[in-house]
Amino acid sequence: MKKIEAVIRPGKLDEVKDALGQLGVNGLTVTQVIGCGHQKGHTQVYRGVEYTIHLLPKVKIEVVVLDKYVENVIKVISESARTGEIGDGKIFVSTVENAVRIRTGEQGEQAVLAGTAEN
Repeated sequence: MKKIEAVIRPGKLDEVKDALGQLGVNGLTVTQVIGCGHQKGHTQVYRGVEYTIHLLPKVKIEVVVLDKYVENVIKVISESARTGEIGDGKIFVSTVENAVRIRTGEQGEQAVLAGTAEN
């Protein structure tokens, strides 16, 4: 199993969520975050004074999927979150050793399957 974390523009959240839903990935976690990367913030003028905002608002999406779905999920997130401009975000993939569904006690892949096209 893999955990896919995508940090994207807030305005792209609905598009990414809908695209993942069409792929059959329904279980996800969304967090509002702030951060910086190559974009390095932007400059604004407030009451005649110029200042730089270094940390920009982003959204982090987390999904756990079976290994066989990883490439498709990455492709769908990349395509639906892309604007072609600096600041589109990043996708991180890490290995998940185990998952436990609290309600039933199911572990491993069985705990993850309800969030994928398998069911």
